[in-house]
Formats: sequence, C-alpha cells, structure tokens
Amino acid sequence: VGPSDASPDEGVVEDLPLIDERAVEQLTEGLISHYLPDLQRSKSALQELTQNQVVLLETLEQEISKFRECNSILDINALFSEAKHYHNKLVNIRNEMMMLHEKTSKLKVSGINI
Repeated sequence: VGPSDASPDEGVVEDLPLIDERAVEQLTEGLISHYLPDLQRSKSALQELTQNQVVLLETLEQEISKFRECNSILDINALFSEAKHYHNKLVNIRNEMMMLHEKTSKLKVSGINI
C-alpha cells in the first residue's frame, strides 16, 4: 500500500485539538442568553398578532353576516312592493269585473239579451 492509497481523512481526528466541554457549554449558554430575549419578544409579538388576527376575523364575519341580513331585508322589501303591485292589479281587475257585471245587468233589465 503506497502513500496514494491512504484515506484523505486519515489522521484528521488526531490533528484536532481537544475540545473543552465546559467551554462549549459556556459558549452555548452565552449564545442562548444573547438571542433568547429577542426570540421571546418575537414569540410574544407573534402571539399578540395572531390574537389580533383572530379578533379581526371574527369582526369581519360579523360584518359579513350583517351585510347578508341587509340583503335579505332588501329582498323582502322587494317582495312586499311586488306583492303590493299585484294586489293593486287584482283590485283594479275586480273593480272592472264589478263594473262590467253592473253594465250587463242593466242591459238585461232594459231587455237586451247578451
């Protein structure tokens, strides 16, 4: 086995200096203590934003239901005015029929057969 057959990673572990576990722990705690307050504030802000969005969505749903009610009321009003229109037509037809009945009755009385 020649020098070119050796693995490129061979001997790397031996070349690394020994890692002090206490130093790693202190660096980790320092990193966490540096970023944790900002992350907690961000988390709090996001929770508040989410709660506000929920309130906004509920308010929007209420407003949408109010608009639907308004549209229903407008539809009902349109139906009532249409019913009034057709009621007036029926009253006019009834009056015309009564007038025609009176005229035919007078014609029968005067002796003209229809």
